[in-house]
Amino acid sequence: MSVRLAVLGLLTPTLLAPALAAADEPPAGGAVVGGPELAGSGTAVHLGEGAPALPEELTAKSWVVADAENGEVLAAHAAHRRLPPASTIKMLFADTLLPQLDREATYLAEPEHFTELGPGSSAVGVADGSTYTVEDLWRGVFLASGNDAVYALTSMNGGKEATVAEMNARAADLQANDTHVVNPDGYDADGQLSSAYDLTLFARAGLRHEDFREYAATPSADFPGEGEGEDRETFEVQNTNRLLVGAPGLDPFPGIAGVKNGYTTEAGYTFTGVAERDDRVLLVTVMDPADDDSLAVYREAAALLEWGFAAADSVEPVGELVRPLSEMPPAGEGEAGGAVSDGKNADASLGGAAGPAGDSGSASGPLVLAVTAGGLAVLAGAAYLYHRRHPLPVSLPARRRRDGPRD
Repeated sequence: MSVRLAVLGLLTPTLLAPALAAADEPPAGGAVVGGPELAGSGTAVHLGEGAPALPEELTAKSWVVADAENGEVLAAHAAHRRLPPASTIKMLFADTLLPQLDREATYLAEPEHFTELGPGSSAVGVADGSTYTVEDLWRGVFLASGNDAVYALTSMNGGKEATVAEMNARAADLQANDTHVVNPDGYDADGQLSSAYDLTLFARAGLRHEDFREYAATPSADFPGEGEGEDRETFEVQNTNRLLVGAPGLDPFPGIAGVKNGYTTEAGYTFTGVAERDDRVLLVTVMDPADDDSLAVYREAAALLEWGFAAADSVEPVGELVRPLSEMPPAGEGEAGGAVSDGKNADASLGGAAGPAGDSGSASGPLVLAVTAGGLAVLAGAAYLYHRRHPLPVSLPARRRRDGPRD
């Protein structure tokens, strides 16, 4: 029996067509999703009186910082620049598949499920002939960024072609028009692109799922080893989100509750995070800092979060995170008085909007992000209070597995 384990520190470069290098501009034509100030390659910010200046150390090709509740984009740089997303695309994968797969369902690993797993892929260690619950596999996706866990779940969803089609359809519904998915795990591929704006949309949508929030906020968990039965051993996997668990030279960010990091040779380092402070919840996405240091993406994300919490009350938004097309009333059918919705998040027509089809995480309850007249409102649930009630230990247990690529 074989166990797919990551190749230590290596990712095989994928030779992309020259067209990909020139494909970093959003598709031409039509209005800019989120607002006209998010167009172009510059930085958009409106500093009011007393607002702190943006961090000086920002080097990323693209970034966004936004309010997760009302959808206001507080500042952005090249928000719609199309870039390889690496494993941050797993947020879209999870948002698409989580409502469809029962977390208690079981999966039997078979070699043919992994034939398209890229060389050097990050992996949690799914073993041929062994069984796993869907919950196990999602932990492998969120914590270890395991591409093998992605392909296991993909096989349960009808295969790669069907899953990629569903992901692209979900991206279109979310108005993530910069995104084109080729591989469900984020492995480099010709034409696989997204943007900081789109990744932020994916995080916001995914965080409406209770399970998504739980997995994203988990610092470490046991994963089943090879074999079956009562004597089956487990090994610990630690979340690869360094703002969640920390790293030498980097402390965990106070209030962090996810979401997803990534790395490939073409994408560089990418990261989307969510954090809560003083009843405000912010989202940040950073793509490909100039510094090759693996922690640079986290430092820049942390700097933007600190800025956002300090500046949120003294800046004018430069755009918005739009809501899904499926949650907008039909053209000409406005709500509560017949006004036609303009598609903005902060209008009253959001009240009572339905969540994604089959999204059990959109029901009412203490762990749920509810859609209200103010937008995506974060309730005081355990997901966002996770680290207040369960602070990270001073010294996290050592991982009992081989280190994979930094992803």
